[in-house]
Amino acid sequence: MSLTSDPPRGGPAVPAAPDAAGADADEDGRLTVVPVRHPWRWLAVAATAVLLLQFAHGLATNPGWEWEVFAEFFTAEVILRAVWVTLQLTCYGTALGFGLGVVLAFMRLSASPFLRLVAHGYIWAFRSIPLIVQLLFWFNLAYLYDEIQFGIPFGPGFVSFDTMGLVGAMGAAVLGLALHQAAYAAEIVWAGVLSVDAGQLQAAASLGIPRLRQIRRIVLPQAMRSILPNAANEIISLFKGTSIVSVMAIGELFYQVQVIYGRNGRVVPLLMVATLWYVLLTTVLSVVQHHVEKRFAKGATP
Repeated sequence: MSLTSDPPRGGPAVPAAPDAAGADADEDGRLTVVPVRHPWRWLAVAATAVLLLQFAHGLATNPGWEWEVFAEFFTAEVILRAVWVTLQLTCYGTALGFGLGVVLAFMRLSASPFLRLVAHGYIWAFRSIPLIVQLLFWFNLAYLYDEIQFGIPFGPGFVSFDTMGLVGAMGAAVLGLALHQAAYAAEIVWAGVLSVDAGQLQAAASLGIPRLRQIRRIVLPQAMRSILPNAANEIISLFKGTSIVSVMAIGELFYQVQVIYGRNGRVVPLLMVATLWYVLLTTVLSVVQHHVEKRFAKGATP
């Protein structure tokens, strides 16, 4: 008996049967591979391409876009100043919001039930109240307090400030954005810290590594891989959300665009000015996010 897989010599040749996919065998017994057709995929590609071409053609030929007005105001001084105010609101809101968010996140991780309860209460309250309500509340803080004093709690004050002078429109906007952002930042940081294996902290504690060094050298470098994508999304959302402070007559980008088209009636081209600035700056933030994430992902991705 032959133990090899070669066909026996002599005798009639057995024709190869077609495979399950419908591929037939040639004279040498090799299968002819037939590529799978995707007619619906190509139909979807063609339809999408036609829609995109139609949209581009409309942008180029429809006079309602008024591209000459767009070009006139895109780099106008008043628009550039408004973009700078928008960036300031984003930077201040991000720095203060994430600074407070880190404190709230570690309060949630605390062994103290009171600190955990306070952190939960803050996050619940500021996520429940709409941002526009918070902004208007801080903008009208002087209605509740004529002056703000610093001194002994429930005792005499040593230094006092006029509330109207201390918390103006810009200060109220930054305060509202930062306090609102802190609630979401706390959840992001808290989830990122919990993503680190607790066994690493136990091993570090057994080696006598101080608690603060454990957090700085072990927890945070690993937690940043989970924190950064969500944090970057929140920063981009905050950047676009600064348009809501237009209700307080602050000269950010969207407010200035509204003022200009309220005067000249060119609504569409002025809205395109704001749109393109938001798109450009969001793209820059996304590129920075990509490089920062890539840096913290070293050793975790092939």
